[in-house]
Amino acid sequence: MLGYRVPAPDEAMLVAGGRFGRGGAPFKVITGHGAFVLPFFRKTSFLTLSMNEAEVAETCVTKQGISLNVRSVIAFKVGNDEESIVNAGQRFLSDQDQMSTLTGRIFAGHLRSIIGSMTVEEIVTERQKLATEVLDGSKAEMAKIGLTVDSLQIQSIDDLNSGYIDAMAAPHNAAIQRQAQIAQAQANQAAAEAQQESQRQQAEYARHTSVVQAQYKAEVDKAQAEAAQAGPLAQAQAQMNVIAAQADLAQRQSELRQRQLVAEVIKPAQAEAEKVEILASRRPERDRGRPGRAGPDDPRVREEEPVRLGHGHHPLRRSCARG
Repeated sequence: MLGYRVPAPDEAMLVAGGRFGRGGAPFKVITGHGAFVLPFFRKTSFLTLSMNEAEVAETCVTKQGISLNVRSVIAFKVGNDEESIVNAGQRFLSDQDQMSTLTGRIFAGHLRSIIGSMTVEEIVTERQKLATEVLDGSKAEMAKIGLTVDSLQIQSIDDLNSGYIDAMAAPHNAAIQRQAQIAQAQANQAAAEAQQESQRQQAEYARHTSVVQAQYKAEVDKAQAEAAQAGPLAQAQAQMNVIAAQADLAQRQSELRQRQLVAEVIKPAQAEAEKVEILASRRPERDRGRPGRAGPDDPRVREEEPVRLGHGHHPLRRSCARG
């Protein structure tokens, strides 16, 4: 629509002409919505509300008189309230790039002031403290020109090759290097111990493997030897069994012959001997009743003679009369 203007989300629309803005401002501030602007009777301008950045590289002198080159970055923007927009619009509307330049100069001054009250050690070790003090010192001055600071970062601190910071860090560096050397030595020792333990375990495994292999070989050799001896041992055992059987058979045959001898020779001979003795004992009685018969003292009667049939047998007596 002709004459209807709408600012961008990160812009403030400033309408000059007609009635003035709030608090005696020379223009009306419109943000977040559009407005109808009469052509030729009103003038419309836009002020950025987006984030801006300013870099500061300043040589500062510390409390100890040592020069330091400090680099920092400031993130800032125009405040969202109407008063900040009015203050910024009156100063930067025609040349909004001047906001970064002026902000850098303001922070450079506060940076020199704060660093002049601190030592190098405090500046190096307490950067956040330095940034906070610079922000606090510049806050009121930045608010007067309608700007707010979101952050301040100290990027680097350089002693301009004076060697002060290096000397200050030397003891710490030496301690760190010493700790690093100790840690390296411990790591080397641990690695050597681990390697020795690995070698010991490998040697132990090799020894165990050799023992197991030797035992296995001994068992195999024993089994092979037993297998090789099994045939001769079985043959010898069979021969021994045959010999034992033959000896038992010979013993049984000997006992059988002995029993046969007793039955066929000894017992009949004993029976005959007993018969002769009985007859001999009865003969004198008969001879006494028969004259002319030879008595026991008759030379015709031969004495009984012992008869031996063999070793271990009972003697037999035989009586023979002379004819």
